[in-house]
Amino acid sequence: MRITHLRRATLTALPALAALLIGIAQPAAAAGPAAAGPDLTFSVDQPTATPGSTVNLTMTFTNNQATDVWFVYQSVQPTWPTTQRPDLKYAFSSCTAQGVTCSGTGGTSLGVNYAVPVPPGAQRTVDLAVTVAPDSGCNGTIGFYSYLYYEYDNGQSVKDGVFTTPETRVVCAPAPDGS
Repeated sequence: MRITHLRRATLTALPALAALLIGIAQPAAAAGPAAAGPDLTFSVDQPTATPGSTVNLTMTFTNNQATDVWFVYQSVQPTWPTTQRPDLKYAFSSCTAQGVTCSGTGGTSLGVNYAVPVPPGAQRTVDLAVTVAPDSGCNGTIGFYSYLYYEYDNGQSVKDGVFTTPETRVVCAPAPDGS
């Protein structure tokens, strides 16, 4: 009588050993993200504004990938509640940054173009000034959302998402004391 159990075990173990050795011989895969944290962050210099004032919004894009980012598309649009206030008058009065160009200054939405490549861990910061018109309505909330799409890993990988900025409430200026 032959020992077939040993032969079966050997025939099963050989392909598993070969797969293990091939796996060890492969080059290491790309590492995970270069830095922890969100892709896009926002801050405002003041939580409220009065008609005739300006609020400064800062956006920071961070390359959290292990490879260069080679393409970035971003748009900044008003939120739906912001668009529902016909008496709320505001505009992006300026957009400044190093390595970034903006389109749409003077309007209520923007396109943002980042100079590429953006190395792993690098950041691009954009400063936006939102000016509220002197005759703007009061008690409205100015809010924006941003759509961000970028490609990395020589264009083989992509990431996108919608990000919401902090909202700023337009507060009525106090009535002049003329009595």
